[in-house]
Order: sequence, then C-alpha cells, then structure tokens
Amino acid sequence: MDMVLQWLLLTVAVAIGWAVGRYGSRSRRSSGNIADEDSVRDRLQFLFTNYSDEAVENFVQSLAVNKDTVSLHLSIGTHFRNKGETDRAILIHQNLLARPELPARYTPQVTLELATDYLNAGLLDRAESLLHQLMGDREYGRNASGILIELYQQEREWDKAAQVARTLTRGEADPAMFKTLSYITCELSEAALNRDDRWAAQKLAKEALEYDRSCVRATFLLMKLQFRAGNYREAGNQSLKVFTQNPEFGPEAVDRLMRIEREHGDVGRLVRKLRKLYQQYPSTSLLLALVESVERASGRPAAIDLLRQELEIRPSVRGLLRLVEMAGYEKGMTTDEGRLVSRIGHLILANRPIYRCVSCGFAGQQLHWLCPSCKQWETIRPIQGVEAE
Repeated sequence: MDMVLQWLLLTVAVAIGWAVGRYGSRSRRSSGNIADEDSVRDRLQFLFTNYSDEAVENFVQSLAVNKDTVSLHLSIGTHFRNKGETDRAILIHQNLLARPELPARYTPQVTLELATDYLNAGLLDRAESLLHQLMGDREYGRNASGILIELYQQEREWDKAAQVARTLTRGEADPAMFKTLSYITCELSEAALNRDDRWAAQKLAKEALEYDRSCVRATFLLMKLQFRAGNYREAGNQSLKVFTQNPEFGPEAVDRLMRIEREHGDVGRLVRKLRKLYQQYPSTSLLLALVESVERASGRPAAIDLLRQELEIRPSVRGLLRLVEMAGYEKGMTTDEGRLVSRIGHLILANRPIYRCVSCGFAGQQLHWLCPSCKQWETIRPIQGVEAE
C-alpha cells in the first residue's frame, strides 16, 4: 500500500472514530441526542464526498464490528446501494453477517439490508430466501413480508403473494393489507375466469369482497360472470353497486352498464336509473350515458335540450363536443367550421391522460388496478375536471 493511501486511511479512521465516539456518548448525554445524530450524518456525508469509494470500502474491511460500529457499516452499505453500486453493498452486508463478533440482535437488520441489495441486483431467488427467513422476526418480520408481497406481485406469483398477505391479516392487521389481499385475490379470480373456471372465479371474487367490501374490481368480476351466464339484469345491478363502493369509479361502471343495456336492457328503466344516479353522482360519463338513453327513448331534440341545460351547470369538453355533433346533425349544419371544431376537440381529448394515481401522480390512458409507479392498489382513478369527468 503506497504512502498516500496509508495517510488517506488514517484520516478516514480518525474522522469515523471521532464520529463513533460522539455517537456512542449519546446515552451519557441525553440532552445532546439530536446534535450527536446530526453530527454522525454530517461526518458520514463528508466521508462519502471527499474520499474515493475504494478507500471507504478498504476501511470498512478493516473496521471492527461491534454495537458502536454496526450503524456505520450499514450506512456505508446503503450509500453504495443508492449510488447503484449494489455489488459493493452486497459485499459489505455479507461481510457483516460473516463476522462472528456481530451482535445477534443486529442479524435481522443486516439480513434485511442484504435482501434489499439482492432485489436491487435482480437476484430475486436469493432475496426471497432471506425474506422468508425474516418473516417470523418480531421487529423486521412485517417489513420483510411486505417486501416479499411486492416481489411476488412483480413476478405475478399471485398464490404466493396471497399466502404471505394472509399471514399479515391475522390479529391486528393494517386495513391497507386487507385491500392488498382483496386485489391479489381478484388476480386469482381473473386467472380462473380466463381459463373459464367460473365456479372458482366467483368464489374468489366473493372472497375478495369479504376482505374488502369496497373492492370495485371484485364487483366488476361478478358483473362479468353474470353477463357470461346470460343474467344481464343482474350484471347491470352489479355494476350499479360500484357507486356505493367508490363513486370515483362510476364512469367505469357506466361504461360497462351501457354495453349491457344497449343490447339487453329496457330503455325506459335505464333512463330512470341513470337520472337517479346522475342526481347523486354527477359526472360527464353519466351525463352522456343519460343523454344517449333519452335520445333512444324520447328523440334527439329532448336529448339536446337535456345536454344543453346540464352543460350550463357542469361544463365539460366531452359534453360540448357531443352537443356540437348532435345539434349540427339535427339542424343539417355540416359546415367546415363545425367539423374543424369537432376535430380539434377530439384531438385535445385524445392526447390527454384519462387516469391519475392519487398517491404518486402517475397518469395515463389505461386503468391499472396496481399503480405501475408506487405499486399501490386502487389508487389510479378517472381524472376529474372540465376536460375529464
């Protein structure tokens, strides 16, 4: 080792030793807890900023392992992982676990860090094995189980995800976990429906509703099952339940309802249902469905009057375009200007997102039950506003 590196390691040792000394003294100076913790973070940041990763890694290899230095090992491992140098993070955490002097109470924490390294490196089998080892741990078991569920969701191993989620719903469980289990069960129901096992699909959809009564996806699955069985009226009734579960998904329910009613419904009954729903849960989708039904039942002039009146109260681009099309067709106004207005309006709508995640802001034109960005269930909703609902 050359002279420069020796001096570098000596400087690093002094800096970290000083930080450890201050950090270790916090139990003796309770009034200085916050200052000491901030000082440790500042010293570590100084170390990461001013010295090469190789020097830091060499120092870690020579740094003793005890209750006062474990947090430093973990911080440096996290530093490498956050920089994308996962292989170095893995080596640091593997080194910690291999050291016989590592206090036993830190083993689960280091194991969880190593599992996270493996996940970041794409070594899913190794991560899965470590996470299973941690599931029974009192302090880290719940966290490990949650990560394991995310892993299985990523791999679309829904049976395994359901098994882990069920362990987290025993006793005093977080309500969010019941929602997660409900939607995982919906994935199993959807798979059964795709292979035309209707009995299993129905059983699983009902089970999903037992975990979470507000699970709209389970209701849509039951609606689809009723439709396949030819029970069109019951299928329509299932779609209406969505409004009491979560009105924000009303536009999705209306879309499905109209597909059924166009072919198998009673127009008069449909108009009465839609009027009642629109009074309770006004939206552009509901209004356009109501206008379509009124046109079928009472003619285009009545539908145009209804649409014009409602747009004055709740303006929307979609509603306006529909009014232009209906009024122009009714009065024979097929001018170039009218066609241009309609074309521009449709182009505006075609390029905007339809759905947005209420948790992370992810937006797109397709409904995802599991947000691709923040990995939460049922957080993507139809966008509200003049250009949307």
